[in-house]
Amino acid sequence: MGQVLARIAMKANEMGLSEAGLSKAAGMSKDGIRNWRRRFDAGDETAGANVSSVSKVATALGVSELWLLHGIEDEASPPPAIAVAGRVGAGAKVYLVDAFAKGQGLYHVACPPQINPHGIVAVEVEGTSMMPTYEPGAVLFYSRETISVPMEAIGRICVCEDESGKAWVKQIKVGSEEGTFSLISLNPEAENMHGIRLKWAAPVRFSLPPEFVKKI
Repeated sequence: MGQVLARIAMKANEMGLSEAGLSKAAGMSKDGIRNWRRRFDAGDETAGANVSSVSKVATALGVSELWLLHGIEDEASPPPAIAVAGRVGAGAKVYLVDAFAKGQGLYHVACPPQINPHGIVAVEVEGTSMMPTYEPGAVLFYSRETISVPMEAIGRICVCEDESGKAWVKQIKVGSEEGTFSLISLNPEAENMHGIRLKWAAPVRFSLPPEFVKKI
């Protein structure tokens, strides 16, 4: 178990995850991995870890169980699956189904190797207002830590939700009135939206064109 804990610490450090954060991502109590370490240090060789919890930690770290347990690279191990939680409007008016807390969703896609799966949410684009950058059917990946519009969202293309619950993918700009925003389309034939109040916005971190979306 000592080597397993060492690999957990190494990978978590690479991802910028604390033990508490990793424990939470793996569906454990915040002290889950810390307790493993304490029990191992006290002489418990297994540290009380079971197969299910080790599997969840491997998934949260984006590694195979084979690597986590034995340090062996598993070339055949599939990438982590990301749930596509709902759709966002690129001109179309849709409501984001952002309540798949148990990993369900419209469907799943493999996590692209370019991004870390921790905390990532995926959504599908509906509409043409963000063409040619994002076509209908493209899948966008983002992460949202808080319910707000952070400064890093301003000027960037974001997934966002307005006061009425409609979800959009737009470039976010500060509105003319305090507390409002302008949602800018990339398609020159599409309309922009002004004076919009937002619940939250999160910059798009990665996207897959429709032809590269493989449902799993």
